[in-house]
Amino acid sequence: MRCMSSDPHYKQVQTLLQASLPEGGVIADAAGLRPYECDGLTAIRQQPWLVVLPETEAQVAAVLRICREHDVPIVPRGAGTGLSGGARPHARGVVLSLAKMNQIIEVDAHNCVARVQAGVRNLAISEAASAHGLYYAPDPSSQIACSIGGNVAENSGGVHCLKYGLTVHNVIGARVLTSTGQCLELGGKVYDAPGLDLLAVLCGSEGMLGVITEVTVTLLPRPPAVAVLLAAFGDVEAGAAAVANIIGQGIIPAGMEMMDKLAVQAAEQFAHAGYPLDAAAILLIELDGCDEEIDHVCNTVQRLLETAGAYQVQVARDQADQQRLWKGRKSAFPAVGRLAPDYYCMDGTIPRRRLGEMLRAIEELSREYQLPVANVFHAGDGNLHPLILFDANIPGQLENTEEMGGKILELCVAMGGTVTGEHGVGVEKLDQMCVQFSATELTQFHGLKAAWDPAGLLNPDKGIPTLTRCGELGGMHVRQGQLPHPDLERF
Repeated sequence: MRCMSSDPHYKQVQTLLQASLPEGGVIADAAGLRPYECDGLTAIRQQPWLVVLPETEAQVAAVLRICREHDVPIVPRGAGTGLSGGARPHARGVVLSLAKMNQIIEVDAHNCVARVQAGVRNLAISEAASAHGLYYAPDPSSQIACSIGGNVAENSGGVHCLKYGLTVHNVIGARVLTSTGQCLELGGKVYDAPGLDLLAVLCGSEGMLGVITEVTVTLLPRPPAVAVLLAAFGDVEAGAAAVANIIGQGIIPAGMEMMDKLAVQAAEQFAHAGYPLDAAAILLIELDGCDEEIDHVCNTVQRLLETAGAYQVQVARDQADQQRLWKGRKSAFPAVGRLAPDYYCMDGTIPRRRLGEMLRAIEELSREYQLPVANVFHAGDGNLHPLILFDANIPGQLENTEEMGGKILELCVAMGGTVTGEHGVGVEKLDQMCVQFSATELTQFHGLKAAWDPAGLLNPDKGIPTLTRCGELGGMHVRQGQLPHPDLERF
């Protein structure tokens, strides 16, 4: 790849990019490029040719024009916190980082919206809105670092998305530049717009359709009262049943998170949140509303938890106690990182009613592959995050881990779910996309990609597998509702 520096074609492109951006806006040295080799999925690495850091929308447009005219791939990048390899660079391409476009343009308290540039951190939106008693609801675990542009690209979730929705439900406007140089202004300050819902298409498109430069999000009033409950169970399936019972009663908590014993022990040793170390599983449930409503619903939920088999229920009404309980969950991923040299974070979704079955199946796979698994997931919407512990220094363990992770995702599909809940497909799940979607569906995906990005320069080889790839994997398509893996049908 380093020979590209002497290639006249690439030298010309680099010169044009440097002329179009401020000083320091192009990174070309090996040391400067190294932090951009991967996103949060560190097992998938590739050193980019160049990294560019525009500061304005006009500079983004200039980068896109230069790359289009010289047939150079472009990989848009937010904060690099993604977990599916979606921001993996292209060896002969440009990483287009939006990190310097980090201005909050407007907080409109009267209309409960905020307009921000794509590089603004998720948490910074709520911090800016807090003076008006407002906040932005979607809260990924990485919210202290992840950017709103990246959240739109991945349709990110978070612990409060059960009640308040994913990114797609909280973004009402965006400015996006296509690879052809067209600037699209989708939506705005109103909750609906005439014509096709292109904004929804953009959410979750993983940088394959356009480069987001500005986002308009909805803001919500801070609820007057909040209660957080921690329920401990001696049996994982009892905890899963409690989730279904609560939702079945028509109660939609603001958040409902579940952690198994290994995750609980890791989080407690790391965050000292007061979690019961003898629990096979815990549920964290947040309820919000007015005082009278919270009192009634809290009592109902506590009764349902105890009926399902909870042997301990803590109720936190004080903000400090609530933050303490949530600190353990928010710290779960780094906490699990202390248990092994490496871990592999999966992301799939299943129907809530099958949580117990899935946990049993993961336990069976853990024994089969002799790899420990810590389970942390958004129980209310069935979004699973099994963390497979391994040591990449041991020959074959990374390959076994990836194989096991693939089987977990295929189980999600077999149970009526999907291969991703919020982390996206990126590079990681291309093979499992062949399991979930038919050739006809994949052809439609490629048609949509071609309509937005005719030259295929934006984030190439991500998100959508080619039919050739699926064919090489043995025709791993779902056909007429039947999976190609008979051994999975029992689930």
